[in-house]
Amino acid sequence: MANHNNPIMINLISIFLLLANPFLRQPFEEKPNIVLILADDLGWSDIGCYGSEVETPNLDWLAANGVRFTQMYNTSKCNPSRAALMTGLYAQQVGYEANYQQPLVNGITLGELLQSAGYRTLWSGKHHGFDHPMDRGFDRYFGLMEGASNHFNPGPQRQGEAKPAQKRPDRPFYEDRTLYQPFSAPKGYYSTDYFTKYAIQWLEEYKNEENPFFLYLAYTAPHDPLMAWPEDIEKYRGKYAEGYEIIRRKRFEKQKKLGIIYENQAISEATHVPWASLSDSLKKVEEQKMEVYAAMIDRMDQKIGEIIQKLRELGKLENTVFIFLSDNGASAEMVNLPGDGKIGSVGQWTSLGEDWANVGNTPLRFYKNYSFEGGIKTPLIISWPKGLAHHNELNPFPSHLIDILPTLRELSGANYPTIHKGKPVLPEAGESLLPAIRGEKSQRETPIFWEWSIGRAVRKGDWKLVAHGKTSPWELYDLKNDPYETKNLSSQFPEKARELESLFLEWKESLSQ
Repeated sequence: MANHNNPIMINLISIFLLLANPFLRQPFEEKPNIVLILADDLGWSDIGCYGSEVETPNLDWLAANGVRFTQMYNTSKCNPSRAALMTGLYAQQVGYEANYQQPLVNGITLGELLQSAGYRTLWSGKHHGFDHPMDRGFDRYFGLMEGASNHFNPGPQRQGEAKPAQKRPDRPFYEDRTLYQPFSAPKGYYSTDYFTKYAIQWLEEYKNEENPFFLYLAYTAPHDPLMAWPEDIEKYRGKYAEGYEIIRRKRFEKQKKLGIIYENQAISEATHVPWASLSDSLKKVEEQKMEVYAAMIDRMDQKIGEIIQKLRELGKLENTVFIFLSDNGASAEMVNLPGDGKIGSVGQWTSLGEDWANVGNTPLRFYKNYSFEGGIKTPLIISWPKGLAHHNELNPFPSHLIDILPTLRELSGANYPTIHKGKPVLPEAGESLLPAIRGEKSQRETPIFWEWSIGRAVRKGDWKLVAHGKTSPWELYDLKNDPYETKNLSSQFPEKARELESLFLEWKESLSQ
């Protein structure tokens, strides 16, 4: 009979378990650092490793050394997405289903969770919320407490420059507790550069701390106004003269080669106008818009590369978890403001528009603000050189922004509370993605819900029920066989449609309890 108390046998078993499970390779006291990066209005196909022609070598490197999710969801709109990401709860549960002009309720934030586990917590970039980050678990903060601003100059006009194109010249910025309203940005300011600058300064400042860090880097790129440095725009000069159809088709074919869509899948019907129907002058305008949009994504990737290099220099790269995603699909929203007419510059507010947004979300339907796949799908890259044994792996597990907090809870060893600051906290709505990454789980047992503006949806398994419009009829799709929502099956499977509608109504009812 085997001696199960044999210390040699126990050690061999322990070594085997550690090798078999990459998430157990670290001693508990050596918690990973965490860098969470959120892009703004980035389409599902807008980075290289998801099909784009835009140069994103640093994000591609993270993907090559990690996992890409192919069915990761957001809420279709920025402020509810950020609330869900920050709390692990649906925006409706924390009071952010309609606007963001009130404190988050019923939950804790990622900062509060990770601070409780001994993390140094840092936030640079966009907030789009009411609570000051340093009141909700963050040690440091620099950024925009609003939705969008001029990327070159969010404040008063600078001498010798064009008047900055702005919705309002008094967008609130904070540097820790100091409020700047308006924010008189120095010459040479560019939002992506400065958000990264503060992040790198903090990494240097706290480099000798033994405790791990959590860095939340919330870029405002590539959200409009479309603005980028001339040298970045020049890289893409002439690359979009082929027009919508050809760029969209090239992305689709690249996605097949990358394996993120099925090889035998037909492309969905386009919603953009035919490129040939545009006048030569309008084609030139559309080209310029996409050149600048690509340059903004390129610049964001460059700055992510600087974060990677800084951590490499500090000897902290190997034990840092990177998570990258977007708050909604590419945007078709249009802002029309007077300007100097120079697309990409400080004096002109330019929006991408629905035609290029359709390309940005290749091969999905629609865009930001819709609960169809083009509005709610996001790239998700998770990379951890030391603790994640996966390389260039694709994962189809259906997931949502509400899953990020449970994932970070498991990574950090933090305890999720039932009471916080004397008030009850709702249970996590999401689930950790680590079992799916480890290959222990391929199906999601719980449904996922969406409701923003006039869009609403529910997904259970491979079935999705969706509508756009308060009185619009539900549409039913089998996402396993029809991932681009081209065949409405509600008349063929009425019982399935009723089942999902009941789930949605039960979820709505639960929110009022």
